[in-house]
Amino acid sequence: MAKAKTIYVCSECGYETPRWLGKCPECGSWNTLLEQEAAPAFLKSDEKKLKRAPGADAEALRVDAIPDEAMERRSSGIGELDRVLGGGVVDGSLVLVGGDPGIGKSTLLTQLCANMARDGACVLYVSGEESSRQVKMRARRLGAADSGFYVLSENDMNTVEKRMQQLSPSVMVVDSIQTMYRPDMASAPGSVSQVRECAAQLMRLAKLSGCGVFLVGHVTKEGAIAGPRILEHMVDAVLYFEGDRQHQYRLLRAVKNRFGSVNELGMFEMSERGMLEVENASEALLSERAHDASGAVVMCAMEGSRPLLTDVQALVATTVFGNPRRMASGVDQGRLALLLAVLEKRVGLRLYDQDVYINIAGGMSLTEPAADLALCAAVASSQKNRAIGGDWAVMGEVGLAGEVRAVAQADRRVSECARLGFNNLIVPKYNLKGLRAPEGMRVVGVETVWQALSALGLLDKSRPEY
Repeated sequence: MAKAKTIYVCSECGYETPRWLGKCPECGSWNTLLEQEAAPAFLKSDEKKLKRAPGADAEALRVDAIPDEAMERRSSGIGELDRVLGGGVVDGSLVLVGGDPGIGKSTLLTQLCANMARDGACVLYVSGEESSRQVKMRARRLGAADSGFYVLSENDMNTVEKRMQQLSPSVMVVDSIQTMYRPDMASAPGSVSQVRECAAQLMRLAKLSGCGVFLVGHVTKEGAIAGPRILEHMVDAVLYFEGDRQHQYRLLRAVKNRFGSVNELGMFEMSERGMLEVENASEALLSERAHDASGAVVMCAMEGSRPLLTDVQALVATTVFGNPRRMASGVDQGRLALLLAVLEKRVGLRLYDQDVYINIAGGMSLTEPAADLALCAAVASSQKNRAIGGDWAVMGEVGLAGEVRAVAQADRRVSECARLGFNNLIVPKYNLKGLRAPEGMRVVGVETVWQALSALGLLDKSRPEY
């Protein structure tokens, strides 16, 4: 009997090579090449079958001759999820949902199945990790045991396809894609080839039947979806669950969406009844804010079309080490170092012998540059030990020369600040052009960081010359 031929496949990018290498030539990852049995040789009989396969002889059409078809969307019954998806579940779409273990992926999708089943849709929940009884226990805990969606505890793709053809569901959840396998392939479930082929089979089923398919994906210790990178390219949308399991809030963020914006953010609160929507996210994030403490300031961030007020906190203390510590939670460490250098050079704050700690309350992560001025104000407030008034909000991008640059969607930010009772606002001076401030709100336009800190009462000297 001839010995089976083996190849080595990269678990990160899917690169194949006949011999083992320490470093993948394609993606540069180390020790990611895994040995697998090679696929059987391609025969001429297979070529004849391929020629007769449906869709293999498609014609090219002019773009203006392609018939228009409106995308059918179904409401999931969860407003925050519909927001992130772009308005609802699109028929025939393939959505990948990733996140850390225990973050709430299966809980949210079980609620989705229950809501859509109650609306009359046929829903199939395929569990490759849990038994049917375990899924029912979770559904009972969420109050969805009588919703009427179907549960299939199976990881054989052929059986899943057969049951899918029998039921013809409108929505199907596969939990998880790393546990599914095709029996005609020799590799183990979770391998690069199995994940790729199973996802391709589900994509074909979704497009042919018009069923919206949700795939649950495991993540690696670096936070990326496990399996080949091509998995994220194959699907129509990639959603990531963020948040610390020790905190009550969960953030659902779209990093890819062919049917909507990739900047939308959904906010949930984990409870015994499942994932509860947080409709007024700004109020929830500021509910436990310390009003009279130094080192705290409010800024308005934009997450897609949603303005969010967040509490930016800083703590500055004299260091006891040779080199001062710089620690940040929710902001980029490099950006923090840049802003501290600007405060020393352009404002004259003494920070070279101070430890600086930054925290964004509620587990939020600020990536937009509009948070720069709020970070500077929080650091200056803590260093001077002077509290910023509780009705102040600050926003603006800071350059290396100490200038304050304009921010996007200033009108929406100002309206959100006014809605929650912040009557004093510091914005870049350029944003004052055409800005309609609500009645009773005081909006201060600044050109430099020094002007902003002076308006907040954090500086008691004339402007330094550097």
